Amino acid sequence: MKLFHSPASPFVRKVVVLLHELDKADEVELAGVTSTAFASDEGLAASNPLAKLPALVRDNGTTLYDSRVITAFLNDLYGGKMYPAGTSRWETLTLEATGDGMMDCAVSMAYEMRLRPEEMQYGDWIEAQWAKVARAISVLNARWMSHLSGPIDMGHISVACALSYVDFRHGARNWRTGNEALAAWHAQFDSRASMQATQPPAG
Repeated sequence: MKLFHSPASPFVRKVVVLLHELDKADEVELAGVTSTAFASDEGLAASNPLAKLPALVRDNGTTLYDSRVITAFLNDLYGGKMYPAGTSRWETLTLEATGDGMMDCAVSMAYEMRLRPEEMQYGDWIEAQWAKVARAISVLNARWMSHLSGPIDMGHISVACALSYVDFRHGARNWRTGNEALAAWHAQFDSRASMQATQPPAG
């Protein structure tokens, strides 16, 4: 299988972290792309009409896209336990959606700040996106620490990748202030081999 890949994408990182956690990182080829918001990689666009990362080309030639589709597929394929059965499954899915939503907002901020000329940047839009991220972080710190302190699942991976992306692109926001429990959890989770192996490039 082949995974269209960019090391700076938190959504791609989420998939690759899962592969490491399942000890299957060597089973999937990472195909680097240089797709941007303005110019889509042709190979990626041919496999995923949305030209969005990540996209997983399966052995039969068909492609899966959206990180949640891909992680669910890989978890089932390799017999993982990242989506527990029973009522806790819905907590895991909600936590994963929270992390993914944080990534959406943080990536949107990065696009606005990095791709638009400074005079065209919409400050109110940037702050509105950050307000969503900050609110999610506060709720994670207040309500989700018992789940995050339990056995690892896709919710953990999504939240960890989201927080790491905030550090990567928006470190000056200092999200740890007032969220000490979540900050301590993230520091511990970030030390896992899967997270260390998937660090985005500097800059």
